[in-house]
Amino acid sequence: MPLPYQEKLTPRARELRKKATKQENHLWYDYLKDYPIRFKRQKPISSFIADFYCHAARLVVELDGSQHYDEQGLIYDKERAAILEQYGVKVLRFSNLEVERNFQGVCTAIDLVVKERMEQLSTSE
Repeated sequence: MPLPYQEKLTPRARELRKKATKQENHLWYDYLKDYPIRFKRQKPISSFIADFYCHAARLVVELDGSQHYDEQGLIYDKERAAILEQYGVKVLRFSNLEVERNFQGVCTAIDLVVKERMEQLSTSE
Protein backbone atom coordinates (compact mmCIF):
# COMPACT_ATOMS: atom_id res chain seq x y z
CA MET A 1 0.00 0.00 0.00
CA PRO A 2 1.52 3.34 -1.02
CA LEU A 3 1.92 5.92 1.70
CA PRO A 4 -0.17 9.08 1.46
CA TYR A 5 1.89 12.16 0.69
CA GLN A 6 0.98 15.79 1.16
CA GLU A 7 3.18 17.98 -1.01
CA LYS A 8 2.33 21.01 1.12
CA LEU A 9 4.49 19.49 3.91
CA THR A 10 7.66 19.50 1.78
CA PRO A 11 8.77 23.05 2.70
CA ARG A 12 8.32 22.29 6.40
CA ALA A 13 10.27 19.03 6.03
CA ARG A 14 13.15 20.96 4.38
CA GLU A 15 13.08 23.48 7.22
CA LEU A 16 13.20 20.69 9.81
CA ARG A 17 16.21 19.15 8.05
CA LYS A 18 18.05 22.47 8.24
CA LYS A 19 17.12 22.95 11.90
CA ALA A 20 17.68 19.37 13.05
CA THR A 21 18.42 18.79 16.71
CA LYS A 22 21.89 17.78 17.84
CA GLN A 23 20.60 14.24 18.44
CA GLU A 24 18.95 14.00 15.00
CA ASN A 25 22.17 15.14 13.32
CA HIS A 26 24.20 12.68 15.39
CA LEU A 27 21.97 9.75 14.43
CA TRP A 28 21.86 10.83 10.78
CA TYR A 29 25.50 11.69 10.12
CA ASP A 30 27.04 9.07 12.37
CA TYR A 31 24.79 6.13 11.49
CA LEU A 32 21.71 6.33 9.25
CA LYS A 33 23.21 8.35 6.38
CA ASP A 34 25.53 5.47 5.48
CA TYR A 35 23.30 2.63 6.65
CA PRO A 36 23.22 -0.09 3.95
CA ILE A 37 19.44 0.23 3.57
CA ARG A 38 18.30 3.72 2.63
CA PHE A 39 16.76 6.04 5.19
CA LYS A 40 15.29 9.47 4.49
CA ARG A 41 15.26 12.40 6.90
CA GLN A 42 12.12 14.40 7.69
CA LYS A 43 9.88 12.35 5.40
CA PRO A 44 6.29 13.58 4.93
CA ILE A 45 3.85 10.70 5.45
CA SER A 46 0.13 11.35 5.60
CA SER A 47 -0.26 14.56 7.62
CA PHE A 48 2.96 13.96 9.57
CA ILE A 49 6.68 14.44 9.07
CA ALA A 50 8.68 11.46 10.30
CA ASP A 51 12.16 12.12 11.67
CA PHE A 52 13.61 9.17 9.72
CA TYR A 53 11.94 6.74 7.34
CA CYS A 54 13.16 3.49 5.78
CA HIS A 55 10.83 2.50 2.94
CA ALA A 56 12.33 -0.96 2.46
CA ALA A 57 11.60 -1.85 6.10
CA ARG A 58 8.45 0.33 6.36
CA LEU A 59 9.97 1.79 9.51
CA VAL A 60 9.78 5.25 11.06
CA VAL A 61 12.39 6.20 13.65
CA GLU A 62 11.40 9.08 15.91
CA LEU A 63 13.63 10.96 18.33
CA ASP A 64 11.64 12.53 21.12
CA GLY A 65 12.43 15.58 23.18
CA SER A 66 10.79 16.40 26.50
CA GLN A 67 7.59 17.72 24.87
CA HIS A 68 6.72 14.16 23.88
CA TYR A 69 6.51 13.00 27.48
CA ASP A 70 3.71 15.20 28.80
CA GLU A 71 0.14 13.91 28.63
CA GLN A 72 -0.74 15.74 25.42
CA GLY A 73 2.48 14.63 23.69
CA LEU A 74 1.96 11.00 24.65
CA ILE A 75 -1.62 11.03 23.32
CA TYR A 76 -0.55 12.68 20.05
CA ASP A 77 2.30 10.22 19.53
CA LYS A 78 0.03 7.24 20.21
CA GLU A 79 -2.56 8.48 17.69
CA ARG A 80 0.13 9.22 15.12
CA ALA A 81 1.65 5.75 15.52
CA ALA A 82 -1.79 4.14 15.13
CA ILE A 83 -2.37 6.01 11.85
CA LEU A 84 1.05 5.06 10.49
CA GLU A 85 0.52 1.42 11.51
CA GLN A 86 -2.63 1.37 9.35
CA TYR A 87 -0.26 1.79 6.39
CA GLY A 88 1.95 -1.07 7.57
CA VAL A 89 4.58 1.26 9.03
CA LYS A 90 6.20 0.45 12.37
CA VAL A 91 7.21 3.36 14.59
CA LEU A 92 10.35 3.04 16.69
CA ARG A 93 10.86 5.77 19.30
CA PHE A 94 13.92 6.87 21.24
CA SER A 95 14.41 9.79 23.57
CA ASN A 96 17.07 12.37 22.84
CA LEU A 97 18.65 11.28 26.11
CA GLU A 98 18.96 7.70 24.85
CA VAL A 99 20.79 8.95 21.75
CA GLU A 100 23.16 10.98 23.93
CA ARG A 101 23.83 8.32 26.57
CA ASN A 102 23.53 5.07 24.63
CA PHE A 103 24.16 5.86 20.97
CA GLN A 104 25.52 2.42 20.14
CA GLY A 105 22.50 0.77 21.80
CA VAL A 106 20.12 2.93 19.75
CA CYS A 107 21.97 2.02 16.54
CA THR A 108 21.91 -1.67 17.43
CA ALA A 109 18.17 -1.53 18.17
CA ILE A 110 17.46 0.18 14.83
CA ASP A 111 19.57 -2.38 12.98
CA LEU A 112 17.77 -5.29 14.65
CA VAL A 113 14.33 -3.89 13.86
CA VAL A 114 15.27 -3.13 10.24
CA LYS A 115 16.49 -6.69 9.76
CA GLU A 116 13.41 -8.11 11.49
CA ARG A 117 11.07 -5.98 9.36
CA MET A 118 12.89 -6.87 6.14
CA GLU A 119 12.50 -10.56 6.98
CA GLN A 120 8.80 -10.14 7.84
CA LEU A 121 8.07 -8.16 4.71
CA SER A 122 9.92 -10.59 2.43
CA THR A 123 7.98 -13.57 3.77
CA SER A 124 4.63 -11.81 3.50
CA GLU A 125 5.01 -11.01 -0.22
